[in-house]
Amino acid sequence: MILILFSTFCYSQNLQELRKNLAVASENKSICQNMIKSISENDNNPIHIAYLGAYQTIWANHVINPVNKLSTFRKGKNNIEKAISMNQISLEIRLVRYAIQKNAPKFLGYHHEREADRKYIEKHRSDVKSVELKELIKSVL
Repeated sequence: MILILFSTFCYSQNLQELRKNLAVASENKSICQNMIKSISENDNNPIHIAYLGAYQTIWANHVINPVNKLSTFRKGKNNIEKAISMNQISLEIRLVRYAIQKNAPKFLGYHHEREADRKYIEKHRSDVKSVELKELIKSVL
């Protein structure tokens, strides 16, 4: 029982950190890099995979070489889409994808689900209980 409570607490703390740092990762290279490292060591939870993908796409902003920049972005995009395929109804995963698609340059071709995700988020945002997630939704929309 204690192990379950501890693991739930750690999971919750980790999500708080992932949510909070998403907004500053594009400005702060070390936070972005640390988040990628931290999530890469994590389990195969779809929400963690979505955040890994988000931080990887953001990391592309910190990469100088154009080939590596594109490769890094694609790796992140693939992780976000993997998370979506694992849990298509997760508002948080759809929010992560929306945030990335909203800010991705059009020439990268990663914008097709943006409007559908925005509508889904707006429709289901009243179901959200987490204060941190509500704040993230507010800042992204």
